Amino acid sequence: MIIPKTREEIEIMRESALLVSKTLGEIAKVIRPGVTTLQLDKLAEEFIRDHGAEPGFLGMYGFPNSLCVSPNAQVVHGIPNNKPLEEGDVISVDCGVLKNGYYGDHAYSFEIGEVAPETKKLLEVTKESLYVGIREFRAGNRVEDVGNAIQKYCEGHGYGVVRELVGHGVGKKMHEEPEMPNYGKRGRGKLFVEGMVVAIEPMINMGTKNIKQLKDGWTILTADGKPSAHFEHNVALVDGKPELLSTFQYIYQALGIQSNEEDEFRKNPLVL
Repeated sequence: MIIPKTREEIEIMRESALLVSKTLGEIAKVIRPGVTTLQLDKLAEEFIRDHGAEPGFLGMYGFPNSLCVSPNAQVVHGIPNNKPLEEGDVISVDCGVLKNGYYGDHAYSFEIGEVAPETKKLLEVTKESLYVGIREFRAGNRVEDVGNAIQKYCEGHGYGVVRELVGHGVGKKMHEEPEMPNYGKRGRGKLFVEGMVVAIEPMINMGTKNIKQLKDGWTILTADGKPSAHFEHNVALVDGKPELLSTFQYIYQALGIQSNEEDEFRKNPLVL
C-alpha cells in the first residue's frame, strides 16, 4: 500500500534526505586513492550521529555497516573493507539515515582520480537517466513510466539495465511501496498519487544487465565483470510535480563542480 505524506511529513523527510546529502558531501571531501571504504564508513557514521540521527543501513536486515560502498564491477550492497581505493576506480556510495522517525536514502557514484573515458561516459549517462526518470514522476503517470524512460535512455547508449534491483517508496520505513524498477512499459504499474515520496535509483551496467551475488550474501556484481554505475535521489510528488528532497550540491561543492541539473525540480532555491 502506498503511504502518501502530508506537507509537514515531506518537510521532515527533506531534513533526513539533506542529512544524507551532507554526509555524501563529507565523503566527497576525502575520497581519493589510498583511502579505504572502512574509513569512509566510520566518517559517515560519526557525521550522522553528530547530527542527531542514526545510520539507516547499520543493522538493517543484518547489514554490518553504515554505508554500502560498491567499486567498479560491484553494482550495489558492497561491504566496506580495508582495501585502499585506487586511481581509476569508480565507486557507488549509498547512504541512509533515520532522523525524526523518517528515512533519507540516496547514492552517488564517485570517480577516483582519472577514470577511463568509457567509464566516465557510463557515469554521465546513468546520472542523466536519473533525471530522465524523475521527470516522469508526476500526476497521471504510473510506476513503469519512470522505468521505461530510464530503460530507453540507457539502452539507447548500449548499456545494461539491472532488473533484479529496484528503487522504492520511502518514509517511516526505508523500503515502502511502490517498487520503482528502472525498466518497464508505459502506462503500467501503480498510479502516482499526491504526497508520494520515492527513491529513484538507476543501476546501470557497461555491459550485460545480468548480475551475480558474492558469498557474503550482500555484494552484487555485474556478471561480465564490467563497471556499473548507481545514482539515487529522494523525490516527493508535490502539486502533481516531482520535487527533490535530496541534493548532490554538497558533493559538487566539495569537488568544485558547477551544476544546475536539479533546478527544475525545486520550487525554492537550495541554500547550502
